[in-house]
Amino acid sequence: MTTVTRSSDLACDVLVIGSGAGGLSTAITARKQGLDVIVVEKEEYFGGTTAFSGGVLWIPGNRHAREAGVEDTREAALRYMRGETGAMYDEAAVEAFLDNGPRMIDFFERETSVEFLPTLYPDYHPDAPGGVDVGRSVVAKPFDARALGKDIARLRPPLKTITFIGMMFNSSSADLKHFFNATKSIESAWYVAKRLASHLRELALYKRGVQITSGNALAARLAKSALDLGIPIHTRTGAKELITVKGRVSGAIVISDGRETRIAARRGVVLACGGFSHDAARIAKAYPHVRRGGEHVSPVPPGNTGDGARMAERVGGRVDIRYAQPAAWMPVSRVPLKDGKFGVFPHLLDRYKPGVIGVTRSGVRFTNESNSYHDVGAAMIEACRDENETAMWLVCDHATIRKYGLGFAKPAPMPLGSHLKSGYLVKGRTLAELARRAGIDPTALEETVREYNRDATHGKDTAFGRGTTSFNRYLGDPAHKPNPCVAPIGDGPYYALKLVMGDLGTFDGIATNPHGEVLKGSEPIPGLYAVGNDRASVMAGNYPGAGITLGPIMTFGYLTGLRLAGSIDARAKSSELRSAA
Repeated sequence: MTTVTRSSDLACDVLVIGSGAGGLSTAITARKQGLDVIVVEKEEYFGGTTAFSGGVLWIPGNRHAREAGVEDTREAALRYMRGETGAMYDEAAVEAFLDNGPRMIDFFERETSVEFLPTLYPDYHPDAPGGVDVGRSVVAKPFDARALGKDIARLRPPLKTITFIGMMFNSSSADLKHFFNATKSIESAWYVAKRLASHLRELALYKRGVQITSGNALAARLAKSALDLGIPIHTRTGAKELITVKGRVSGAIVISDGRETRIAARRGVVLACGGFSHDAARIAKAYPHVRRGGEHVSPVPPGNTGDGARMAERVGGRVDIRYAQPAAWMPVSRVPLKDGKFGVFPHLLDRYKPGVIGVTRSGVRFTNESNSYHDVGAAMIEACRDENETAMWLVCDHATIRKYGLGFAKPAPMPLGSHLKSGYLVKGRTLAELARRAGIDPTALEETVREYNRDATHGKDTAFGRGTTSFNRYLGDPAHKPNPCVAPIGDGPYYALKLVMGDLGTFDGIATNPHGEVLKGSEPIPGLYAVGNDRASVMAGNYPGAGITLGPIMTFGYLTGLRLAGSIDARAKSSELRSAA
């Protein structure tokens, strides 16, 4: 049992509980407005879920798109969001997001170490009213983590299962192209040799890669910006409870190394604890597949245990389960590791490749495998609604797995033997043998492949329309014609990989107004705010495009920081929000 002792008290204007993009964007904005800010983080690393993410922000109207000549309008984005969110459309929150998202990007790029690059991502539903084929998503610019100095040791490492010995890649980077071509080109082989040598030196000196990309780069850039502004980030410091005085939240009690400290917050406390993906009790009620006894394996940081939701509820805040899809679904596979442990691999790319299909235990396809991970996840939950287990199997032939890989199993020349031995992959000489070994209906799988191949030979998928949208095609194989997402399943041997349900963070959360003030009924709780995955998502349980978590998270973090500084009046309308920054 840990002995808790009292330490000296601290005071600040703003106390932020959590160090992901939501917490740090709020902290930085408030500090830039002249406020004294403290950030506490219960885990040993800062960066939160952001450090594991793709580092993409969905911000319609961003300057990078304008400068690239992309044609888009606020009205089109509004129409798209209205259609995507449906009955849960929140006009005030959506308009605040669309008005201030571009302003947030400009603020961070002008005032901090945060930089972004344009992407070619289409919206996930580009053919829906208001959808676009390019321009609304930006990604964090790669970063040399050595700029953090000694604090590099406190930056959350990237998710191990999506790196190569800790090395990070952007999907469009020269690294990936050369690594895939290393056995075919002397130039690529030399490039890979130099890149590996450099990375091994980094591991020896820093115990991690320092040339970082994606969400790890975003987390590092935000942390450097905060630290450069003199904002302390206290890791290994968990919030125990909120302090209230006459109905106002005025601080929190935190514990670090068994020492209890009261931190007074003159302006307010910001809950940025990452949502409740690892709160077993809450997800048992919120997630439909868990309610019926299914497995859920989330790749988000283990500290996302719903601390913010519980603290808000204890002072009267609401955490309703209101959305049909309460989380950002991500089909994942369990990767066997040493000592009986396992890692979690999020399936971001393989489902889009030609020659890979997904089936349920009954051996039938149930969706367009090249749709977004959230859409595939929702379809997977629905397809398995009458079963105890929510699972799908990716199936392909030998040529396909050696060309593209499958999940954690890398393409040639990396061997497959260890994955077969561990049970991660299942192999069969015939489809029937594969099905029996994987626990799939053999007769149905054979019929499914026959039906699929009939159209796939001609690059078509009449059953589910795979490859018919710009988003489907974006993550397919552009060299494969005529459809970058569709190819027949050829000769054996065949491989199957089991996927279960995971998430990238929760959508349901604490009820707030657009400024982030936590609501008790319809009125704000004085001094209490929520940002990031702790607050209910403006997307209302939907996933319209790449970056729809981080885009709103940083935008509303920015707005909350302004509100704490008094730069936005609590009763401001959308027109007033537009002129606030």
